Amino acid sequence: MDGRHRAYIGVGSNLGNRVENCRRAIEAVVASEDCVLLAQSPFYETEPVYLEDQGWFVNAAALIRTSLEPEALLARLQAIEQKMGPRGESPRFGPRVVDLDILFFDDLVLQGRDLKVPHPRLHERRFVLRPLSDIAARFVHPLLGETVGSLLASLKDGQKRVLLLE
Repeated sequence: MDGRHRAYIGVGSNLGNRVENCRRAIEAVVASEDCVLLAQSPFYETEPVYLEDQGWFVNAAALIRTSLEPEALLARLQAIEQKMGPRGESPRFGPRVVDLDILFFDDLVLQGRDLKVPHPRLHERRFVLRPLSDIAARFVHPLLGETVGSLLASLKDGQKRVLLLE
């Protein structure tokens, strides 16, 4: 593997053993030689947003080195989600066994139909920014020109709760 790309991945779960689901999902991402785990945040228990009438999530972020292109990485993440527990008919932002998102891919900006990088809502989400800042506080958002740490510090989300799990 030449590993020429660096990608930040967000992971979350609010069904079943949430921490174990997140661990298994990250392990599945790096299970083949085309992806290597470089860093992982701690796990956080996070208050749901958008659809608030559901269980709390566990969230984390991971940095990988990969030889995959963005679309191939997205396909891998979607296959892992489907294998671990398809969402079925649950509403958007609803309960899920695992959710995997490409947050950043190098400093690339993509605005495709199926893939948008950087993730279009990451700067609005404490449950993404808190774990991401543990491993990428100085990473500069290629569209907003601000670091992950400064995005977290200036976030106006009503202080949604994000609690470090021990």
